[in-house]
Amino acid sequence: MPRREGFVVASGLTKSFEQESGSRLMVLCDLNFTLHKGEFVTVIGPNGCGKSTMMHVLAGLLPFDSGSVQVDGALPQDVPIGLIFQNYRESLLPWYSAIDNIAFPLQVKGMSRKNRREQVRAFAAELGMTVPFDRRPYQLSGGQQQLISILRSVIAAPRLLLMDEPFSSLDYRARRSMHQSLQQIFARTGQTVLFVSHDVEEAILLADRVLVLSAMPATVVREFPVGLPRPRTEELVIEEEFLAIKRNIFDCFTEVLKKTEAS
Repeated sequence: MPRREGFVVASGLTKSFEQESGSRLMVLCDLNFTLHKGEFVTVIGPNGCGKSTMMHVLAGLLPFDSGSVQVDGALPQDVPIGLIFQNYRESLLPWYSAIDNIAFPLQVKGMSRKNRREQVRAFAAELGMTVPFDRRPYQLSGGQQQLISILRSVIAAPRLLLMDEPFSSLDYRARRSMHQSLQQIFARTGQTVLFVSHDVEEAILLADRVLVLSAMPATVVREFPVGLPRPRTEELVIEEEFLAIKRNIFDCFTEVLKKTEAS
C-alpha cells in the first residue's frame, strides 16, 4: 500500500507565553502529528492543556517558538483555513439573516448579493439540509446557530477546517443533530477537519483517528485509529466495537489525568 503524504504536518511544535513574572509558560512542547487530506481527526486532552492554543497556532493566528507547521506544503497564514470557535453566537452577524451570514465569505470576495444567495441555496440543497434562511441569529436555536456558523466556514472552501469544541454548549438533543449534520457535510465535501472535543464518545463517533494530548505543556501521548464504517448513527455508541475503542481511549486518558493530578 503506497504511503500517504501528510496534508497537515506539525513537527516539534513548541509554544510558550511570557508571564508577568518574566518567566515563560510552556503550553505546547514538541507536538508532532500528521493529518492526511480528507481526514477527520479529533483531539481530546485535559482541561487547560493547550488545545485552543494549538488550534490558534495551526490557524496562523499565533506565532510559535520552534518547530514547524505546514498545511498543504505552505505556512498556515498563506492557506485558506476555517476556524470555528466555541462562542459561535458571537461570531454571527446579528443584523444579517441566516442566508447572508452563510454568504458573508462570498460577499468579502466581491460576489453579488443575488449570486451569493443562489450559491448558498444550491450548497444547502446539495448537502440535503433544510436551513431557516430568512431568520436572524436571535430567532434560531443554539444548534441552528452553530450550523449556520459551520456552513459559513465550509462554503468558503478552506483547505483545512479547525473546530474548537463547537458543540460544548449545546444540549444532548442538539448535539446529536449536529453530529449528523457535520457528518453529512464531511461526506459531501471531503473536507480535512481537526476537531477538539471534551467528550470521548463524540470524538470516536466523528473521527477517523483520535489524538490524546498530555497535560500542559501539551504533546501527543497516543493516537487511536477508529476504522468504523460511515455513516455513523448515535446508536453505534452501544455496539461492542465502539465500546472497545472507547475503553482503550478511556484507559489512556485516565493515565494522563493521573499524571496531571500527581504533578
